[in-house]
Amino acid sequence: MLTKIRSDIQCILDRDPAARNAWEVATCYPGLHAIWLHRPAHWCWVHGLKWLGRFISNFARWLTGIEIHPGAVIGERVFIDHGMGVVIGETAEVGDGCTIYHGVTLGGTTLYKGTKRHPTLGRDVVVSAGAKVLGGFVVGDGAKIGSNAVVIKPVPAGATAVGIPARIVASHKDHGADVAEVHREGGHAFSAYGVTPQQDDPLAQALRSLADSTAGQEHQIALLWQAIEKLSQAEHAHDCVPPGARVTAHFEAGSVDDILGK
Repeated sequence: MLTKIRSDIQCILDRDPAARNAWEVATCYPGLHAIWLHRPAHWCWVHGLKWLGRFISNFARWLTGIEIHPGAVIGERVFIDHGMGVVIGETAEVGDGCTIYHGVTLGGTTLYKGTKRHPTLGRDVVVSAGAKVLGGFVVGDGAKIGSNAVVIKPVPAGATAVGIPARIVASHKDHGADVAEVHREGGHAFSAYGVTPQQDDPLAQALRSLADSTAGQEHQIALLWQAIEKLSQAEHAHDCVPPGARVTAHFEAGSVDDILGK
């Protein structure tokens, strides 16, 4: 038991730069208190003491602002940072070394009892602030869920999901401005809040590509009309150019880029 408590405290010291010492973590971190109270609540639940498990869970919710159903399975070295508003459903499973930020919901999308309604998080998953992971699927080991993402289907191991609904974005190695957001735990990179400035939404990338393509086509069309106009003037057949034909490109890709945040 003491070994597990030390491990719980140490994982917070490793991942939270604001944590100064073990005493402060043990007395001032509600996420840690919620984990500690969940253990007896879960023991009661699996041993048939359902009401007592729910009572302990409800007390923990009142004390910490974190609601973990006593039926949920929580691994070791799980860090719930800040924690207020976190909800973890009955059939949820949280793997070892996961980090969950405030406002996260590990919820279900069905009302059928006795089924796997809530997600399973693999090892070392990061679920960022405000994210909703909804359904009985698996989020693979080392995956990251961006802030306020709504995840409704499986996430592969090591992938990063952002957006509503969540989409997989390309991973980038932490460098430059990202280094300040990366801490080291057991030799592995830990990216706070799941995403870095170098990552981009694939939908935004597709829209930018379309905007750039449209701008290029507008320019080519304008050059064609200019060439036709010159030929028409040379042959004294101005009527070959339709009235109002555009001879200059007017599509502004930059305005689209501003909207997309390029």
